[in-house]
Amino acid sequence: MGRTREFDEEKALDAAMQLFWEKGYEATSLSDLTSRMGIQRPSIYSAFGGKKELFEAALRKYLMTRASHVRTKLQNNSSVIDAFRTFFEEVVTEEFTDGRSRGCFCINTMVELAPHDEKFEILTREHQMYLSVIFQETIERGIQSGELEAGINAKALSQSLIVSLIGLTVLIKSRPERSFVNNSIETILTLLK
Repeated sequence: MGRTREFDEEKALDAAMQLFWEKGYEATSLSDLTSRMGIQRPSIYSAFGGKKELFEAALRKYLMTRASHVRTKLQNNSSVIDAFRTFFEEVVTEEFTDGRSRGCFCINTMVELAPHDEKFEILTREHQMYLSVIFQETIERGIQSGELEAGINAKALSQSLIVSLIGLTVLIKSRPERSFVNNSIETILTLLK
């Protein structure tokens, strides 16, 4: 009979996710992880496997949580344009008020690992496609309600909004003037009109 875990696996995974999100995969050491997670190396190996497996588990948790958050944000507003405006503005506000410029954990992974690790290339691409579907469903709702023009290509528009979101999120990491970002959001939103 195996030993029961002496730590909360979900709390440990959350702590690892926050650390990987702040520092990235390469810059996070096992010592950083044991310190932040409050567990020893053997416990990490036993519960999650190695560092890469722990990173993957943390990323998957983030992706699931983020997709759910995005879906809720876009569905909780009767106006599709207002829903996207609120969504984009919240992305910016989080980064400017946080002070850490963490960006998006998925996008950070896309930049750091996806170019040379097929598993993370696939995971980040699948998340982009999933968010694109959420965006497309929201746009289609706007077309059906008459808020958006009937001739809009919902799929192409959703993909363009994803590209805009990724670019905006990467840009914010360099701490540009807030007006620069706000003007960009206004232009992005014109795609919906």
